[in-house]
Amino acid sequence: MSKRLVAFFSASGVTAQAAKTLVEAAGAGLYEIRPQTPYTSEDLNWRDKDSRCSREMNDRSFRPPLADRDAPVADCDTIFLGFPIWWSTAPTIILTFLESYDFSGKTIVLFATSGGSGLDRSAVDLKDSVKGAALQAGRLLNGKPSKEELAAWVDSL
Repeated sequence: MSKRLVAFFSASGVTAQAAKTLVEAAGAGLYEIRPQTPYTSEDLNWRDKDSRCSREMNDRSFRPPLADRDAPVADCDTIFLGFPIWWSTAPTIILTFLESYDFSGKTIVLFATSGGSGLDRSAVDLKDSVKGAALQAGRLLNGKPSKEELAAWVDSL
Protein backbone atom coordinates (compact mmCIF):
# COMPACT_ATOMS: atom_id res chain seq x y z
CA MET A 1 0.00 0.00 0.00
CA SER A 2 1.31 3.42 -0.88
CA LYS A 3 1.81 6.07 1.74
CA ARG A 4 -0.76 8.84 1.47
CA LEU A 5 -1.02 12.41 2.69
CA VAL A 6 -3.96 14.79 2.76
CA ALA A 7 -2.59 18.34 2.50
CA PHE A 8 -5.14 21.13 2.62
CA PHE A 9 -5.67 24.85 2.88
CA SER A 10 -8.89 26.01 4.50
CA ALA A 11 -9.86 29.64 4.93
CA SER A 12 -13.15 29.12 6.78
CA GLY A 13 -13.03 25.53 8.03
CA VAL A 14 -15.19 23.91 5.34
CA THR A 15 -12.25 22.37 3.45
CA ALA A 16 -10.66 21.33 6.77
CA GLN A 17 -13.74 19.29 7.63
CA ALA A 18 -13.67 17.53 4.25
CA ALA A 19 -9.93 16.88 4.63
CA LYS A 20 -10.36 15.24 8.04
CA THR A 21 -13.02 12.88 6.70
CA LEU A 22 -10.77 12.06 3.73
CA VAL A 23 -7.88 11.24 6.10
CA GLU A 24 -10.04 8.61 7.79
CA ALA A 25 -11.29 7.24 4.46
CA ALA A 26 -7.85 7.07 2.82
CA GLY A 27 -5.78 5.98 5.81
CA ALA A 28 -3.60 9.04 5.21
CA GLY A 29 -1.60 11.53 7.19
CA LEU A 30 -2.84 15.11 7.57
CA TYR A 31 -1.03 18.38 6.87
CA GLU A 32 -2.55 21.85 6.98
CA ILE A 33 -1.16 24.41 4.54
CA ARG A 34 -1.10 27.63 6.53
CA PRO A 35 -0.20 31.13 5.39
CA GLN A 36 2.54 32.97 7.28
CA THR A 37 -0.03 35.67 8.02
CA PRO A 38 -3.46 34.14 8.76
CA TYR A 39 -6.42 35.44 6.78
CA THR A 40 -8.95 37.59 8.60
CA SER A 41 -12.62 37.88 7.63
CA GLU A 42 -11.78 41.24 6.03
CA ASP A 43 -8.99 39.57 4.02
CA LEU A 44 -11.50 37.03 2.71
CA ASN A 45 -14.12 39.55 1.58
CA TRP A 46 -14.16 38.68 -2.12
CA ARG A 47 -16.63 41.51 -2.81
CA ASP A 48 -14.01 44.07 -1.77
CA LYS A 49 -11.66 44.57 -4.74
CA ASP A 50 -8.94 45.73 -2.33
CA SER A 51 -9.20 42.79 0.09
CA ARG A 52 -6.19 40.54 0.48
CA CYS A 53 -7.77 37.60 -1.34
CA SER A 54 -8.89 39.84 -4.22
CA ARG A 55 -5.40 41.32 -4.61
CA GLU A 56 -3.76 37.87 -4.48
CA MET A 57 -6.12 36.31 -6.99
CA ASN A 58 -5.79 39.25 -9.39
CA ASP A 59 -1.99 38.81 -9.40
CA ARG A 60 -1.42 35.14 -10.26
CA SER A 61 2.34 35.65 -9.93
CA PHE A 62 1.98 36.45 -6.21
CA ARG A 63 2.94 33.65 -3.84
CA PRO A 64 1.72 34.10 -0.24
CA PRO A 65 4.45 32.96 2.16
CA LEU A 66 3.80 29.72 4.06
CA ALA A 67 3.86 29.49 7.86
CA ASP A 68 6.20 26.47 7.55
CA ARG A 69 7.66 24.04 5.03
CA ASP A 70 7.26 20.87 7.08
CA ALA A 71 4.88 18.86 4.89
CA PRO A 72 6.05 15.22 4.81
CA VAL A 73 5.63 14.92 1.04
CA ALA A 74 8.98 13.16 0.51
CA ASP A 75 7.66 10.08 2.34
CA CYS A 76 4.42 9.86 0.33
CA ASP A 77 3.44 8.39 -3.01
CA THR A 78 -0.01 9.99 -3.20
CA ILE A 79 -0.93 13.45 -2.01
CA PHE A 80 -4.57 14.50 -1.82
CA LEU A 81 -4.44 18.29 -2.16
CA GLY A 82 -7.47 20.23 -0.96
CA PHE A 83 -8.55 23.85 -1.07
CA PRO A 84 -11.57 26.12 -1.43
CA ILE A 85 -12.25 27.35 -4.95
CA TRP A 86 -11.49 31.07 -5.27
CA TRP A 87 -12.26 32.88 -8.53
CA SER A 88 -12.98 29.52 -10.22
CA THR A 89 -9.56 28.07 -9.36
CA ALA A 90 -7.15 27.22 -6.56
CA PRO A 91 -5.98 30.03 -4.24
CA THR A 92 -2.45 31.30 -4.91
CA ILE A 93 -1.22 29.75 -1.64
CA ILE A 94 -1.65 26.36 -3.33
CA LEU A 95 0.88 27.47 -5.95
CA THR A 96 3.25 28.47 -3.13
CA PHE A 97 2.85 25.02 -1.60
CA LEU A 98 3.38 23.14 -4.86
CA GLU A 99 6.44 25.19 -5.78
CA SER A 100 8.00 24.61 -2.34
CA TYR A 101 8.44 20.83 -2.66
CA ASP A 102 9.64 18.22 -5.14
CA PHE A 103 6.66 16.16 -6.28
CA SER A 104 8.54 14.19 -8.95
CA GLY A 105 7.15 10.67 -9.33
CA LYS A 106 4.20 11.36 -7.02
CA THR A 107 0.48 11.35 -7.70
CA ILE A 108 -1.42 14.47 -6.69
CA VAL A 109 -5.19 14.14 -6.46
CA LEU A 110 -7.07 17.41 -6.14
CA PHE A 111 -10.17 17.94 -4.04
CA ALA A 112 -11.97 21.14 -3.28
CA THR A 113 -14.97 22.76 -1.70
CA SER A 114 -16.92 25.38 -3.58
CA GLY A 115 -20.04 27.44 -3.41
CA GLY A 116 -20.59 27.21 -7.14
CA SER A 117 -17.48 26.66 -9.26
CA GLY A 118 -16.14 23.35 -10.50
CA LEU A 119 -12.65 21.91 -10.12
CA ASP A 120 -11.60 21.55 -13.77
CA ARG A 121 -9.82 24.90 -14.16
CA SER A 122 -7.72 24.25 -11.05
CA ALA A 123 -5.98 21.25 -12.59
CA VAL A 124 -5.10 23.27 -15.68
CA ASP A 125 -3.87 26.22 -13.60
CA LEU A 126 -1.73 24.03 -11.30
CA LYS A 127 -0.10 21.65 -13.81
CA ASP A 128 2.96 23.84 -14.48
CA SER A 129 3.75 23.93 -10.75
CA VAL A 130 3.98 20.13 -10.42
CA LYS A 131 6.27 19.03 -13.23
CA GLY A 132 7.19 15.38 -12.86
CA ALA A 133 4.05 14.52 -10.91
CA ALA A 134 0.84 12.90 -12.09
CA LEU A 135 -1.91 15.43 -11.42
CA GLN A 136 -5.51 14.23 -11.21
CA ALA A 137 -8.46 16.63 -11.21
CA GLY A 138 -10.17 14.69 -8.40
CA ARG A 139 -13.53 15.93 -7.17
CA LEU A 140 -15.51 18.46 -5.19
CA LEU A 141 -16.22 17.41 -1.60
CA ASN A 142 -19.24 19.59 -0.92
CA GLY A 143 -22.06 18.65 1.40
CA LYS A 144 -20.16 16.60 4.00
CA PRO A 145 -19.51 13.33 2.12
CA SER A 146 -19.36 10.28 4.37
CA LYS A 147 -16.22 8.33 5.20
CA GLU A 148 -17.66 5.37 3.27
CA GLU A 149 -18.36 7.48 0.18
CA LEU A 150 -14.83 8.88 0.24
CA ALA A 151 -13.29 5.43 0.81
CA ALA A 152 -15.09 4.17 -2.32
CA TRP A 153 -13.76 7.17 -4.26
CA VAL A 154 -10.19 6.59 -3.03
CA ASP A 155 -10.42 2.89 -3.93
CA SER A 156 -11.55 3.83 -7.45
CA LEU A 157 -8.45 5.91 -8.17
